[in-house]
Amino acid sequence: MTSNMENRSLFHELPGFEKGGFFDLGHPLLNRITESFVKAAGIGAIQAVTREAYFTAVEGETNRKSLEAMVKNTGKESLQWGVVAGIYSGLTYGLREARGAHDWKNSAVAGAITGVALALTIDDSSHEQVVQCAITGAAISTAANLLTGIF
Repeated sequence: MTSNMENRSLFHELPGFEKGGFFDLGHPLLNRITESFVKAAGIGAIQAVTREAYFTAVEGETNRKSLEAMVKNTGKESLQWGVVAGIYSGLTYGLREARGAHDWKNSAVAGAITGVALALTIDDSSHEQVVQCAITGAAISTAANLLTGIF
């Protein structure tokens, strides 16, 4: 007699793998924000480590200061990427639920607010940079929304 556990695969053991979600915090909005944050933070960390490793290899510096700078930059960029992804994902979900539709307007608002949040994480951000990031975020997000149906 075989037990039910012997017939289960790894995909059955991971909670929510079929749905694409690894977190269950009790609300779809929290799940979405957390998952977006974790995924984007990981991507940001990988991007920062590879960039810092490249510059370390090119410059030839391998001392303790360069390692500390790499760890600091990796943490900062991973946090930035995660926060931006979490804000954008949460806003698009919230706007879709509030308005009952997912269209370019939701994307524009979420992109603009996310752009402002990104600008505020930059060292010494000016008013012009905040406005520019808001416009850029709205434009990129709207374009991505409109192009989704084409490709």
